[in-house]
Amino acid sequence: MRRTRIVLLALAVAATAVLGVSLGPVDLSPTAVWHGLLGTDPRAAAIVRDLRVPRVFLGLLVGGSLGVCGAALQALVRNPLADPYLLGLSGGAGLGAVAAIALSIGGPWGIPVAAFLGALGAVALVYRLSVVAGRRIDPRVLLLAGVVVGSFAAAVMSAIITLASASQLRNAFLWLLGGLGGASWRAVSVFALYAVLPLAALVLQARTMDLLALGEEPAQYLGADVERAKRVIVIATAILTAASVAVCGIVGFVGLVVPHAVRLTVGPLHRGLLPTTFLVGGGFLVLCDTVARIAVRPIELPVTVVTALVGVPLFAVLLRRTMA
Repeated sequence: MRRTRIVLLALAVAATAVLGVSLGPVDLSPTAVWHGLLGTDPRAAAIVRDLRVPRVFLGLLVGGSLGVCGAALQALVRNPLADPYLLGLSGGAGLGAVAAIALSIGGPWGIPVAAFLGALGAVALVYRLSVVAGRRIDPRVLLLAGVVVGSFAAAVMSAIITLASASQLRNAFLWLLGGLGGASWRAVSVFALYAVLPLAALVLQARTMDLLALGEEPAQYLGADVERAKRVIVIATAILTAASVAVCGIVGFVGLVVPHAVRLTVGPLHRGLLPTTFLVGGGFLVLCDTVARIAVRPIELPVTVVTALVGVPLFAVLLRRTMA
C-alpha cells in the first residue's frame, strides 16, 4: 500500500514537471514541447531548453532540499513547527545575499558564498544562544534563539535596503520576494554542487533522527551520537538553506508543510520520509511556480505568494488532522 502511494506521488511529480515545461506566458502543446526538446523547432527549443527545463530542475532541487531541511529540523527539535525560517537560517542567508547585492558582489559564486556565510553566522549565533550546561543544544531554546536571530537579520536587511541606491533597492526587493525567474543551467549546477553533500549527510542521519523522536537520553542509550547528529543536521540545513536563498531568494512554507503531508503517506521513519519529502517538496515548488506564472499573465507573481496561499490552509488542515 505504501509503495503504491509512493509510485502515485512520483507520477504526480512527473506530471507537475510536464506542466511546468508546458505552461507559462506562452503555452506550448505537448508536440511543441517534444520538438523543443529534440531541437527540431528553434523557437520552441529556445523556450523549452533554455528557460523552462532548467527552471523545473531548479524548482525540483530547491523545493526538495527545503522539504528535507524542514523534516530534519523538526526531528532535531521535536517540534512540528520547525523550519529554516523559524531557526533563523533563511534570515541569515538573506542578510548575506542582500549585503552582497548592496556591495555589488557579482559572479556565479558571489551571492551564494555571501548567503552561505550569512546562514553560517546565523547558525553560529543561534547555536551559541541555545547551548546550555555541558555544551548541549536545548531544542526549546534553539527555537526561541532562531526567532530572535531571524528578526535581527530582517531588521538589518531593512536598514541595508533603505540605504541602498535605487537599482540596488529594486534588485534586493525582487530577490527577497523569491522566485525561479533567474533559473539557468549554471544556477542548477551551482545549487547541485552545494546540495549533494548536505543531502547525503542528512540521509545518513536518518536512523538517528528516528531515535531523537524518543528523546535525547533514550537515543543515547540506544547508541546514537546525539551531539554529533545535532551538529551535522544544523550545518547541513544551513548549507542547503543558503544555497536555496542564493539561487531563488527566500521561499517559505515548503519546509513547514511538505514533511507533514509526507508523514501521512509514508509514516514517521526518516529512511523513507526524507527521500519522499525531497520528491514531494520539489513537485510542490514546481507546481506553485507554474501557478505563479499563469495566474495573472503576463505578470509573474512571486512564488512565495503562491506557496503561502497554498501552504497556510494546507498546513492548518494537516495540523488539525494530526492533533485530532
